[in-house]
Amino acid sequence: MPSKLTLSQFKKKFAVVKAMGYVPSARRGPTGIGQTLEQLLELKENNIAVPDWGTIELKAHQVGSDSMITLFTFNRKVWRMKPLEAIRAHGTPDATGRIGMYYTMSRTPNSQGLFLHIEPEMISGHHISGTIVAEWHLETLAQRFMQKIPAMIWVSAFSEMRGNVEWFHYDRARLLTGTSIDIIKSEILRDIP
Repeated sequence: MPSKLTLSQFKKKFAVVKAMGYVPSARRGPTGIGQTLEQLLELKENNIAVPDWGTIELKAHQVGSDSMITLFTFNRKVWRMKPLEAIRAHGTPDATGRIGMYYTMSRTPNSQGLFLHIEPEMISGHHISGTIVAEWHLETLAQRFMQKIPAMIWVSAFSEMRGNVEWFHYDRARLLTGTSIDIIKSEILRDIP
């Protein structure tokens, strides 16, 4: 399997994938849509801190879904309390009973009492008790984003359940480019009143 494709190779391969219509998911759960697409494009799965190929990151989402897309994950350096402690204190079980911290956070406390505190150079995750759970320097966050996603192909797919298996029809792909550290920082800081 190749780890990289040129844009013209992607276009040809994606046209074939689109023409296939609905295909069964290669994996159960929320990562199935991306894993299935990567397999159909004959790409190796990439969970590392660089783009999927060259300077382009590949992301897939379901048409009509309001679920969030993970653009990248953070390393252990952002935690201000031990990760396992944070999960035990503030996590909730998923459908399988596994406890995790999968939350949307804003400046208003969520159901677990977690919220974002935003300053001009720093963003941190707090609990209403005063505990700081994690902390990110905006410059580092923006650089990390630019490292992982200097450009992105955003693939839209329709989804349907057939028995216990989810099926996807990959319908549209768009190349998104043109971000910068300044744009990322301004979008994050826009939440400041």
